[in-house]
Amino acid sequence: MAIKYIFVCIYPHITYLQHIYPVLSAHARLLYSIYTQTDIYLCQQIYPEPMANCPQATLRCRKTTPGVVHRAARAKMAAELHSRSGKLIGLSNSNRTAQRNQPVQEFNHGLVLSREPLRDRDVFTVRIDKKVNSWSGSIEIGVTALDPAGLEFPSSATGLKGGSWIVSGCSVLKDGRSVLEEYGRDLDQLGEGDRVGIQRNGKGELHLWVNGQDCGTAASGLPSRLWAVVDLYGKCTQVTVVSCEPPPEVDGEEDEEVEDEVVSTQPVSIMADACSSSNSSPAGSSGGVAGLGVATGGMTTNDALLFHEKCGTLIKLSNNNKTAERRRPLDEFNNGVVMTNRPLRHNEMFEIRIDKLVDKWSGSIEIGVTTHNPNNLDYPATMTNLRSGTIMMSGCGILTNGKGTRREYCEFSLDELQEGDLIGLMRKANLANQTPGVVYGVVDLYGMAVKVTIVHNHNHSDRLRRNNAIMRALSPDVGRPRPALSLTPEPDVPDRLLFHPNCGQKAAIISDGRTALRPHATDDFNHGVVLSNRPLHSNEVFQVRIDKMVDKWAGSIEIGVTTHNPAYLQLPSTMTNLRSGTWMMTGNGVMHNGTTILDEYGHNLDRLKAGDTVGVVRKEDGSLHFFVNGVPQGPAAWNVPPSVYAVVDLYGQAAQATIMDDMADLPPLPDDSSEGPTAMSPGSPCSVSGATAANDLRFHQLHGTNAVITNGGRTALRQNCRSEFNDAIVISNRCLRDGELFEIVIQKMVDRWSGSIEAGVTVIRPEELEFPNTMTDIDYDTWMLSGTAIMQDGNTMRNNYGCDLDSLTTGSRIGMMRAASGDLHYFINGLDQGVACTGLPPEIYAVVDLYGQCVQVSITSSSGPLDNSLCTSNITEKSFPIHSPVAGVAHRLHSKHGKNVVLLGDGCQALRVDGYAHGIVFSAKELKTDEVFEVKINKVDDKWSGSLHVGLTTLQPPDLPSCPLSGLSPSLTQLRSKVTWVLAGSEVRRNGVLQRQNYGCSLDRLTVGNRVGVKRCSDDTMHILIDGEDMGPAATAVAKNVYAVLDLYGKVMAVSIVSSTLVEDSGSVKAPSLSPDSCSEGEEDSTPCENEPALVPTVMMFLENHGKNIQLSNQNLTAARVSSYNQGLLVTAQALPRQQLFQVCIDRLNPSWTSSLSLGVIGHSPDRLNFPSTACCLKRSVWLLQRDSVFHNSLKICENYGPNLDTCPEGTVLGLLVDSSGCLHLFVNGMDQGVAAQDIPSPCYPLIDLYGQCEQVTIVTNHVSVVGGERGDMRCQGDMEKADMVDGIKESVCWTPPPEVNPNKTCEYQALCSRFKELLTLPDGYFNEDAKYNLCYCESCHKLRGDEAYYKRGEPPRDYALPFGWCRFALQIKTHCEVSNAFKKWHIAYHGTSVGSLRRILDHNQLLSAESSSIFSLSPVKTEGHGSYGEPEENSAPEREIPRVQLSPTMRYSGLEVFAPKVQFRDPRSLRCHQAQVGFQVCVRPGSYKVGPTSLGISEPLDPRFSNAEIDWITKEKGGTLLYGLLIRVE
Repeated sequence: MAIKYIFVCIYPHITYLQHIYPVLSAHARLLYSIYTQTDIYLCQQIYPEPMANCPQATLRCRKTTPGVVHRAARAKMAAELHSRSGKLIGLSNSNRTAQRNQPVQEFNHGLVLSREPLRDRDVFTVRIDKKVNSWSGSIEIGVTALDPAGLEFPSSATGLKGGSWIVSGCSVLKDGRSVLEEYGRDLDQLGEGDRVGIQRNGKGELHLWVNGQDCGTAASGLPSRLWAVVDLYGKCTQVTVVSCEPPPEVDGEEDEEVEDEVVSTQPVSIMADACSSSNSSPAGSSGGVAGLGVATGGMTTNDALLFHEKCGTLIKLSNNNKTAERRRPLDEFNNGVVMTNRPLRHNEMFEIRIDKLVDKWSGSIEIGVTTHNPNNLDYPATMTNLRSGTIMMSGCGILTNGKGTRREYCEFSLDELQEGDLIGLMRKANLANQTPGVVYGVVDLYGMAVKVTIVHNHNHSDRLRRNNAIMRALSPDVGRPRPALSLTPEPDVPDRLLFHPNCGQKAAIISDGRTALRPHATDDFNHGVVLSNRPLHSNEVFQVRIDKMVDKWAGSIEIGVTTHNPAYLQLPSTMTNLRSGTWMMTGNGVMHNGTTILDEYGHNLDRLKAGDTVGVVRKEDGSLHFFVNGVPQGPAAWNVPPSVYAVVDLYGQAAQATIMDDMADLPPLPDDSSEGPTAMSPGSPCSVSGATAANDLRFHQLHGTNAVITNGGRTALRQNCRSEFNDAIVISNRCLRDGELFEIVIQKMVDRWSGSIEAGVTVIRPEELEFPNTMTDIDYDTWMLSGTAIMQDGNTMRNNYGCDLDSLTTGSRIGMMRAASGDLHYFINGLDQGVACTGLPPEIYAVVDLYGQCVQVSITSSSGPLDNSLCTSNITEKSFPIHSPVAGVAHRLHSKHGKNVVLLGDGCQALRVDGYAHGIVFSAKELKTDEVFEVKINKVDDKWSGSLHVGLTTLQPPDLPSCPLSGLSPSLTQLRSKVTWVLAGSEVRRNGVLQRQNYGCSLDRLTVGNRVGVKRCSDDTMHILIDGEDMGPAATAVAKNVYAVLDLYGKVMAVSIVSSTLVEDSGSVKAPSLSPDSCSEGEEDSTPCENEPALVPTVMMFLENHGKNIQLSNQNLTAARVSSYNQGLLVTAQALPRQQLFQVCIDRLNPSWTSSLSLGVIGHSPDRLNFPSTACCLKRSVWLLQRDSVFHNSLKICENYGPNLDTCPEGTVLGLLVDSSGCLHLFVNGMDQGVAAQDIPSPCYPLIDLYGQCEQVTIVTNHVSVVGGERGDMRCQGDMEKADMVDGIKESVCWTPPPEVNPNKTCEYQALCSRFKELLTLPDGYFNEDAKYNLCYCESCHKLRGDEAYYKRGEPPRDYALPFGWCRFALQIKTHCEVSNAFKKWHIAYHGTSVGSLRRILDHNQLLSAESSSIFSLSPVKTEGHGSYGEPEENSAPEREIPRVQLSPTMRYSGLEVFAPKVQFRDPRSLRCHQAQVGFQVCVRPGSYKVGPTSLGISEPLDPRFSNAEIDWITKEKGGTLLYGLLIRVE
């Protein structure tokens, strides 16, 4: 072994350096400069005469091995405890172990001290040996100046006075008083085996050490003579002293950073580092001391730069506090702040490596410095919320105290960093006067950033990789060898635009680099990314033709640009997964680095066919434009850097594409060579020119700073909508003509801001307008509607205009029109709101301010001149013949219809039996050309608004599901699963979109006896006939195979058919049968022929390929998650056929987790699917139902859909069905929740994610009955008897509470209400013993049952509202003779009362007025028992008058605090305080009460169904009410 000399020089003062420094070599001098910060000076240098020139130094020579440092030995302090201790302490193991006697009976008197006073830098360390769970609190440790020899030991360490510092929990106490909160680790959380130490350093500072880690300074100004104190308090019952010595010079760390910790054994490596540090020091520094900060960065002493123990609430530290990770990264995006364990030194690099990212959120890591001490800081959710002493880099900007100070700090954006990238900061010594003296490093693991690790700056491999990444980002070709010319297929044309040979795994390049294809397109749908062989020039168009497509997959070609060089890019499966330097057009949206930045942009690429072309160009101004079939789609992005490569992703259906740079020799399409080359449109983008649209009303190209115009000028949006709320004014491209409507539709809103869209007109030309922040800032020639206020030149002219723009939602339409008289009219959803202002000059421009919540609007097709030439005519039944002019066989209605409809008279009559909607009916057969389908109105109910809707639809009624009764929309205007043309009022709509206004006579004016007909003419137009008069063409381009469709909506309750089919062959004409047993003609024709095989349902099982935590059983019908809370994805092995209901039952829930299962469908084969941790990570062809929202490819497309799946209890049956029109339906306990998503591809596979609470599900193979709502009778409406009809209304409620079962057996709200009911101590005899009659009306429970908001009860029927938000506890009904037979004819009402009145009301079994319900009221009502009504005794005093009792058909009125006062209570389970209200659900005899207006003087409507003039019911009649249920609401 090689022998070297190590000189260990001990100096009492640093001035002794002058004696040894001149004689050392340059290398040795440098080493002195490195280590002068310690008491030991190490010279690893072979020196021939070490003693000769050092007369005043004491030197000793030792033999040692390379790399091992020896220091002068000093006497160790005894690691023992003092013999005197607390009265319950027993010492053993040579006074090294202390145990508290009677640990279960006593929690204190466990004080022990060190045998000797502590020496500076010595850490007195004990190990926790035993703990018990009987007590709270645990070990306490500290120091005291009191000598244990004469100490009277208190019961606990916090009782020590006279100079004592104790760490208790996470607080520091001096002489029993707290001096520091939230310090270091919480000692109460330590377990058996953990080590705790206490130290006084040479500066008189107190430090706590936990498991070898310094928690920082706890106190300062300590005296020199101190004893260590340990208190075996509470849970801690035994400790052992393990050491009492200074901390080690070098901390051992994990293997992954070995090169950071190992001290080199070769002097050359140390010298190299030291020399490089010295060379980088500022000129003029003596001895290299100025470079000390950088040089010592390589040292890993106990002062190494780590993350502080105290951090954000979701942060988990590991790797000796070098690694920080945010917990629950898919559920939470903030609360991830971490800080360094000490302040940063001058010229010290604080550098971190990004270890993990998630792609669910926007935004990413933020880094900076702060003056706040982490020990004292109350960590915010995100560091940019801190308003003092903080500088952060966020994105590519700098924020100081939460406010932006530099928008473009550098070319990099932190949001574009990838896993493995590094980022660092340094506080420069020469700029120290510009920053505070003490700053800590800060990292905010925000959004996508999940996990980071501190990288010490002497790690050369990490530094080299970082530098290479920076060079690549700045210039993709810097530092790399240029590709050989052999890669270019045509050396004579070196600049020709071709595909690069480096392409996706499943892609191939042919035709000398001009064509890219996926050879096995029917087997795989991705890994088809191809890039251009060189960067695009400015204004150079890259255009490809789609040569070949397959129809197996969803999605299609995607195109864009990227800054990544294809020669060095590791190509992803799909280009939208790339998180840096990439812009892609996908579908009809634009994505930047995997995040959607534009919705509804241009033509949908998923609808292109073979032969269509797509292109992209980056213009000189840095804007990016796309082309579809030669038509420019408008700017898609800005500030795109130069030198970008074109990208094509042959995804999904796209199988082959060819670059179009030379039309002459463009190869023919595959399988279509006879056609020759495809002719390009005149607007080919080779010249970057576009086609002009037919309608010239657009948004002008000049607009506000934050506005973006897309879709050929038809769409306007506000970019950065969550960080900017104004500067988004847009204006029409020309003046509006008199009578011309400028109408827009709101397409996107955010809930971040207050205020919303503002709209109006201005005389100012766009070229002359200096766009302000908001349009109401203009003080001349401008008229605006803002909220409900009409403003002229920035001043309010009038308030409370007919509409409120702030209340509009997505899908609402706003129109503006200047009449010839100079009046300005606004239109909301096609309805004129009246004159807003008068005297407007001609030649005005429409102006829209995308303000606040409003983000995106588009010009509608209704914009243009209003056609008012068609006026309504006064048509009566006597004007035209009653009978239909068409002879033949009578029409019939189809057996599939809305759930509130009953068919009578052999399918010739339709009756709506409940509500005002769900009344859709169809013709039994498709209409032939020029065939009229006509009905007569038989009954109307004027209490409803709206009227009959009529039209044509391509929806096939036989394809509708038969279970449940209907999956139809509530009204015909919402029927959009297939193309539907409908006339509603005087508006013609196609799939809900307005096509025409003021068509013919308004259907809202029709009454009993009027006839309405519809026909499809030979010219493909739809005509409406009213009382036999043809109103003319209502719609054009109507499909051939259509059914007549009617909606018994609003006031129209019943219709009957009066038309017949066209006369056919005599053999086919059948007289209509009146026998109820015979089938209608339509039903006979819809029966399958004998040779047609019967439809056999597909047997569904789970696929063997699933998430790693899934275990299948029961022949793959049952799936269980066996560990953790995620990795529980499941798909079925079989595709889901159309019209087949797939159902699973929730078998087991684990309340330890939050959230629950999600389910949906996936549009591609799952056989080789690589399952992520959760379903929300799936990005391609996935439709997912999660909580109460619908997601498509991880983007939310619908909210408030159905019940919240997180609240579904065990036993809930969830189902999925894709109907014949490709619409996805969710079924809950057999009840259809309506259309969740459209355009579901075929085949598709059911997908289930056993997440969070949901641990096991089983596929349901048998039929599950439908769970009813408020009604208990579930008979088919066709089976109803005449006795069941009360004035045309179905009556199905008997006098006893309906047998409704609350499907949400684990409803927390119902449990909370039950606990409050128990606190009332009401006798159980008052309540129904059967708990199934107790109903919770919280949002989740009533949606799970499918309850409607309003029902009818009684004779005559009367509406009442369900008590949403309350919980009902059924009462034990004690009937008397009159009630037993007549109860089902009574009405339902509600009564609010106080908690103090409950017992008195229940005792009397009748409601009491507010005056008589007090417990101090006199003369109680005489009763013989609960609910008894006996005759008065002889000579008894006459009974006093029954006081008036307030009732209401809705709890929105009876539940007001004036009727039902709130009381506060503490939940015995959670110990949280809540407020509660109580009331009663009662049955009230018709005629026993008087209906009147509200007595509170409230003008605002309380319930949309009930007028304030009829919301208060008053009764004085004894026995006129019957208590039905106790209602409780808890806030």
